[in-house]
Amino acid sequence: MSKSKTPVGCPCGGPSYETCCGPFIDGAKVPETAEQLMRSRYTAYTLKNEPYLLSTWHETTRPTEKIVRPDEKLQWLGLEVKSALRLRQRKAEAKPNEDFVEFVARLRVDGRGQRLHELSRFLREPGDGGLRWFYVDGEFPE
Repeated sequence: MSKSKTPVGCPCGGPSYETCCGPFIDGAKVPETAEQLMRSRYTAYTLKNEPYLLSTWHETTRPTEKIVRPDEKLQWLGLEVKSALRLRQRKAEAKPNEDFVEFVARLRVDGRGQRLHELSRFLREPGDGGLRWFYVDGEFPE
C-alpha cells in the first residue's frame, strides 16, 4: 500500500485545502475576513503561487519584482495565528474597512529554521466582485 503525498490538512492549519484555502486560491470564493485572506496567502506561499499573492496585495504596496523564486530552498513548516490584548486594542482603534492579523510562521531556508512574527495590516476595498480584503503591510513585533 502506497502513502499519499497529499497533505491531510490545509497548510494554514485548517482541516483540508479543499474546504479551507483552496476555494480562495482557486478563485471560487473571496475571503470574507482579513484572517481568511492571511491564511490563504500563507498557503499560497507554501504552494509558490505568486499570481494569488500579487492579486491579494494592495496596489499601493504591491512589489514589482518577483516574490517567489522557484529555486529557493524554502520550506514552510507551520502557521500560528495570535490573539493578544495588543491586537484587540489595535482592532478597536481600526477603521471599519481596516483589520490586523498577528501571526507566527515557521520556515526553513537552506535547511536553517526561522520564525517570521508579523502584525499584518489589511484593507477592504472594492475589487473584482465587490468588497475584498487586501494585504497592505506589516510590522515585526519583538
